[in-house]
Amino acid sequence: MADLSVEICGVKLKNPVIAASGTFGFGREFDEVYDISCLGGISTKGLTNEPRLGNPVPRIAEGASVILNAVGLQNPGVEHFIRYDLGFLKGKGVAVIANVAGSTLEDYGKICAKIDGLVDMVELNISCPNVHAGGMALGIKPENIEEVTALSKMNLKKTPLMVKLSPNVESISANARAAERGGADCVSLVNTFTGMVIDIERRKPIIANNTGGVSGAGIKPIALKMVYEAAHAVKIPVVGMGGIMTGRDALEFMMAGARAVQVGTANFADACAMPRIIREMNEWLDAHKIANVNEIVDTLRLN
Repeated sequence: MADLSVEICGVKLKNPVIAASGTFGFGREFDEVYDISCLGGISTKGLTNEPRLGNPVPRIAEGASVILNAVGLQNPGVEHFIRYDLGFLKGKGVAVIANVAGSTLEDYGKICAKIDGLVDMVELNISCPNVHAGGMALGIKPENIEEVTALSKMNLKKTPLMVKLSPNVESISANARAAERGGADCVSLVNTFTGMVIDIERRKPIIANNTGGVSGAGIKPIALKMVYEAAHAVKIPVVGMGGIMTGRDALEFMMAGARAVQVGTANFADACAMPRIIREMNEWLDAHKIANVNEIVDTLRLN
C-alpha cells in the first residue's frame, strides 16, 4: 500500500482526506457508521463566540449535481465545543481543525485566543457578514483578508492558521496572496459559491434566505481551476476542495497543487464517502506504482 501520510505546516495527517466544515458536525454521528479515526483530519462545524441557531427553514435545496445551503453557522459556541466535543475528537487520533467564524474582526481575535493550543489547526471562515463593512463578507477584498488574517494570527501563539477562501471574488490569486501576507500558514479553497433555486409554482426561491451556498459535484471544474491558481500564487500550502466525490477527484486536486483535500457534500450522498475516497486513492497509487502520495502533488502538465 502507498504511503498516504502528508504534512501541512507542521501538522502530520495519516492521509490527505479531511472532513470539510459544516458537513460532518463534530464527527459523532459519522462515528456510529464507521471509525472516523481512519480520516486524515476533521474541520469542525463553524464555531462562533456565542451559540447560534442558524437561519430559518427551508435552508437546504437541490440543484443539478449540486446542493444549496443557507444553514447560517448553526453551532453550540466555542465554549461548548471545548468542553464537550474537543476531547472526543482528540481521542480519535485525527488532526482536529477548528473552523472559526465571526461578524467582526474582534470576534475572530477572541475565538482564536480561546482555542489557541487546544487544536491542531485553526481554519478561518472569512465568508461571513462583516457588520463593519455594510454586510460585505470579510473574504471578498484582499485588504480585508489581510487584516482579519493578521489579527487572528496575532492571537494564535501555538496553533497554525489556515484561511478558507471564498470563490465569489475578483481574483482568487490576489486573495490567496493577501492571506499569505497576513501571516496565514496555509489556505483552503474553495468555500461555496452563491446561488439560487426557484420554485416556479410559487415563483419564490426555495430557500427561505433566498440564496445559498452552492456545493457538490457540479462545482468541481471551477474549484479545481481556482485551486491551481492559488497554489501557484503563494508559497504556503494549499488544501483543495469543491465537488470531490471520488478518489480520482481528490487526486486531481493534488495534481493541481493541493497538499491535502477536504470532502463535504459527498458525505451527504454517501455516509461512507471518505473511507471510500481514501481506498480509491490508494488503489490508484498502487496501480501506478507510486509509493508516496506526495509524489503526485503539483504534477499537472499543461498543454
